[in-house]
Amino acid sequence: MAKFIDRVVLHVRAGKGGHGCSSVHREKFKPLGGPDGGNGGRGGDVVLEVDANVHTLLDFHFHPHAKAGNGRPGEGGNRDGKQGNDLLLKVPDGTVVLDSDGAVLMDLVGVGNRFVVAHGGRGGLGNAALVSKARKAPGFALLGEEGEERDVVLELKSVADVGLVGFPSAGKSSLVSVLSAAKPKIADYPFTTLVPHLGVVVAGDTTFTVADVPGLIPGASEGRGLGLDFLRHLERCAVLAHVVDCATLEPGRDPVSDVDALEAELAAYKPALSADSELGELADRPRVVILNKTDVPDAAEFAELVRPEFAARGWPVFEISAVSRAGLRPLTFALAEMVRTYRDEHPKAAPIRPVIRPVAVGDSGFSVLPDPDEPGGFIVRGARPERWVRQTQFDNDEAVGYLADRLARLGVEDELVRLGAEPGASVTIGDVTFDWEPQIAAGVDIVPTGRGTDIRLEQTDRVSAAERKHASRVRRGLITDEEDGE
Repeated sequence: MAKFIDRVVLHVRAGKGGHGCSSVHREKFKPLGGPDGGNGGRGGDVVLEVDANVHTLLDFHFHPHAKAGNGRPGEGGNRDGKQGNDLLLKVPDGTVVLDSDGAVLMDLVGVGNRFVVAHGGRGGLGNAALVSKARKAPGFALLGEEGEERDVVLELKSVADVGLVGFPSAGKSSLVSVLSAAKPKIADYPFTTLVPHLGVVVAGDTTFTVADVPGLIPGASEGRGLGLDFLRHLERCAVLAHVVDCATLEPGRDPVSDVDALEAELAAYKPALSADSELGELADRPRVVILNKTDVPDAAEFAELVRPEFAARGWPVFEISAVSRAGLRPLTFALAEMVRTYRDEHPKAAPIRPVIRPVAVGDSGFSVLPDPDEPGGFIVRGARPERWVRQTQFDNDEAVGYLADRLARLGVEDELVRLGAEPGASVTIGDVTFDWEPQIAAGVDIVPTGRGTDIRLEQTDRVSAAERKHASRVRRGLITDEEDGE
């Protein structure tokens, strides 16, 4: 028998973006061909998609690592790199995606539903795309970004309309086998059913699914028996049906005490989807009591005795025999009516559409905070500055100057001045820490002395520490130009 897996930890890594190309067109009799470096290709995404032919997470149990394709680097002749191939992972209907902290990222319900669990890195721009009025022939290109890497938990929660709950050997599997075409394993010992089984039932013009959950025992919500592993499969059920063994010979057990014990476990279990699901807690679901094994004479008398007890609670009660199939037809149509009522009261939600949220007025897109580990230092946080740093070739002075221009235009330079940053103060952006030099004329495109160089960085090396400090004081308004002349 195939192994049933309904919870796995998946390690995913999206593809890297390809590096941009720094190239100059060379052709006979055309000495000024200009830059022609192409852009790098985007890295591939890791995508989860619901497939009707997948019913377990078994593949991910044996292959827990998933990696998408990397983007190719750009090439000369304005040739962009090839994009990395997306990795499409097929998951069963009802898969819930959680992060490493247990927060729900996505609930994949419905065939064809998709979720990008890891986004591929952006490809770097080639020097042909970096041409400006001042930089006619950039001697650098941008690096490609790393793809997202994360660990996620996949949990399978069966998508069924009716969930059968009961003690081991209560006859749940037998009931599913006679109500539908499902053929679960049936034997005369407890815990025969080790995995949930789904059966499709047709009653008139209504079709619904029934889930046979492995037997529950007292303490299931705390991990006893198999209950904790499979209670999650009841979270999506609109109707819960208690299957009661009226012919049990175990001492101390009777239908009423069995149902009360299971009701306590259902009330103690807290579904992970209850906060977002309109179904709510398991204790709030509609109930049906199915008194099984009435083909045994003593069991039929016992069923008649306890029937008023359950009817007094307002629950529909049905006496059946899965062996002789007595009472199955009224039960089937009653379940169909309850499912139909639920569907009428809870129509399917509209498909999820992306929400576009405008940026708030005055939002610079970054923040500058004091560095707690470095006195006088600062940390710059923000998606754009951190991405720009990752894409910079720090062994190329022209690329570093271009980064300084971008940061200054964003307002990072002015914010550091406002916060009182001193010359030489350590500034950390992402994984890179550098000494802040206010003398650099950042934000102004300056023609470099040569490809791959920047005159501002060369000038900075010749500025003394005293001159840098004095220039900073003038810039912050601590002294005026007239005082400077004195």
